[in-house]
Amino acid sequence: MLLRHTPDTIVEREALTIQPAKTCQPVGAMYAALGVHGCLPHSHGSQGCCAYHRSSLTRHYKEPVMAATSSFTEGSSVFGGQANLLEAISNMFTIYNPDVIAIHTTCLSETIGDDIPQIVAKAKDEGRVPEGKYIIKANTPSYIGSHVVGFGNMVKGIAEGFATKQKKGNYINIIPGYVEPSDMGEVKRIVKSMGVDAVVFPDTDGVLNGPQTGHFDMYPRGGTTISNLKRIGGAKATLALGPIASGPAAKVLDTSFGVPCELLKLPIGLGATDDFVNALRALGGVVSDELELERGQLVDILTDMQQYFNDKKVALIGDPDHLVSLTQFLTDIGFKVRHVVTGTPGKKFVKRIMEAAGTEDINVREASDYFHMHQLIKNEKVDLIMGNSYAKYMSRDMDIPLVRIGFPIYDRIGHQYFPILGYRGGMRLIERILNVLMDYQDKTAPEEKFELIM
Repeated sequence: MLLRHTPDTIVEREALTIQPAKTCQPVGAMYAALGVHGCLPHSHGSQGCCAYHRSSLTRHYKEPVMAATSSFTEGSSVFGGQANLLEAISNMFTIYNPDVIAIHTTCLSETIGDDIPQIVAKAKDEGRVPEGKYIIKANTPSYIGSHVVGFGNMVKGIAEGFATKQKKGNYINIIPGYVEPSDMGEVKRIVKSMGVDAVVFPDTDGVLNGPQTGHFDMYPRGGTTISNLKRIGGAKATLALGPIASGPAAKVLDTSFGVPCELLKLPIGLGATDDFVNALRALGGVVSDELELERGQLVDILTDMQQYFNDKKVALIGDPDHLVSLTQFLTDIGFKVRHVVTGTPGKKFVKRIMEAAGTEDINVREASDYFHMHQLIKNEKVDLIMGNSYAKYMSRDMDIPLVRIGFPIYDRIGHQYFPILGYRGGMRLIERILNVLMDYQDKTAPEEKFELIM
């Protein structure tokens, strides 16, 4: 009911966000850390912060997410959290025995100015870090950036923590971006089918989409192993999928360790997947018969169903790397992308969206919110909305079909098991789009136009 009070007139806001289209950096940092095998994420701040980050991921993936916290009290907030973190490091290695601890900061520890590298160095000097164990770290203040930025900062921390200068080998690095475990699995499958030796990091496949075995594993079988992470400084190249989430780590490997990087779009849809496959070909991969078949199947589906997409208007809200690839894919198959909003700040975002859409006649906004998106749709209604679970309120109020995509998705399942990346993922995404459009057509068709064959 409250959405019906949203005014049509758009007024520029500088100091007010209404229902943000993002969550905070530590959520993304925690997710990235879970992509390292045997890693225990650690939230350097209050218990409430850690509980929120864990619950966000648990609700999205329907899996238990383990993480530790420095448990700040009033004293820690005033005098600093060094003592808490030192004790936490000792306790974690003693009680939970992780191979890696991944420390990320929060608003509180950033505001009081805790020096994490100095504290970690002190912990090592005092013998709190056992032989063969590792600590990685990232600064992730919640009051700037978003969960995607936090993910990128932690992946950069992984690269800085494990990469070393070494002789170049005949293998590559792939940083898959802030995507679902199923998407990371699909990236690995494509790479393997092309015969490319690659280190994919981080890798939450097998961590947050594992099987029910009847017993609890503190550290699931999935995740990039330490032995593989130690190889990343010797790769012949790095492919970074999505510049916001994967770019920082790729650039560190390039500038500090001499591993040249190529920044690609997330391989969502036909064109972006072609770009990914061609990049793998240039690095020695061979396109398999399996991949050719899948590409042909996707083209066949798009050809058969094109009449349902043509000139349909769509609004997109979510994470920047996803939105750029989605805009290109939807435009290529006949949709008219009219409104694109992300909560993640980034001045290049607007230009990237306009290039993907092939026009400047499109409403694009970075560092914005759901309120602004609702106003855009009230001024120009669309046929489809694509966004996370929070978009369901707009969908219901405006009577517009919704395809759930991105993070978080609390009210549906499947995203952790079924990819949207690659040719297979493109088929899955088209199926979902077609289903909601056809369901809506069935629901709204008058009796005389309610057809069996559509």
